[in-house]
Amino acid sequence: MLPEMWEALGQTLVMLGIGLTAAILIGGPVGVMLFLVGDGQSLQNRPAAMVLGWLVNTVRSFPFIILLVALVPFTRIIAGTSIGPLAAAVPLSFAAIPYFARLVEQNLREVPRGVIEAAHAMGASEFQIILRVLLVEARSGLVLALTVLSISFLSYSAVAGVVGGGGIGDLAIRYGYYRFETDIMVATVAILILMVQVIQFTGNRIAKRIDKR
Repeated sequence: MLPEMWEALGQTLVMLGIGLTAAILIGGPVGVMLFLVGDGQSLQNRPAAMVLGWLVNTVRSFPFIILLVALVPFTRIIAGTSIGPLAAAVPLSFAAIPYFARLVEQNLREVPRGVIEAAHAMGASEFQIILRVLLVEARSGLVLALTVLSISFLSYSAVAGVVGGGGIGDLAIRYGYYRFETDIMVATVAILILMVQVIQFTGNRIAKRIDKR
């Protein structure tokens, strides 16, 4: 089973990698905008905050298995198929974007208000404040947020495997459940536990190293 184990592990990493990349590239800016248009911030805009918040909350309200099925037509357009790790990465990305956006917003709210006001007083532009103040001050929290997201979506990728997404979850279902091969089920669970431990340990170390507070 080792060749299939390695293949399943690779598929899981592909799904996770695509989902996290989409979360960082799209969810990150969305989270920053959620913060900036919120009450009391420099770009306060209640209509924009309500619309953006509603969109984020709507996607987050879907259980992942339902979102996965609902996006099948869109997944076929994007990936050309509705099965396999690339297809599963589409709903994973959709779920990861609003999830990470809220985590980014929450971490930016932890940045001391005085630091932001001082940057404004020195004539910094909004773009400079975002890059050199907000993201720098919140970087440790953002790394931990990404760590939480990675672990959560590792389990989501296993769910995606149940409906043909491939990966560790698919292997566990096909062999461990349908064929009653308990050793395969135990092995897949052990792999997932090891991956979670590695992700959490790495995230904690990086966050501690870059935290200058």
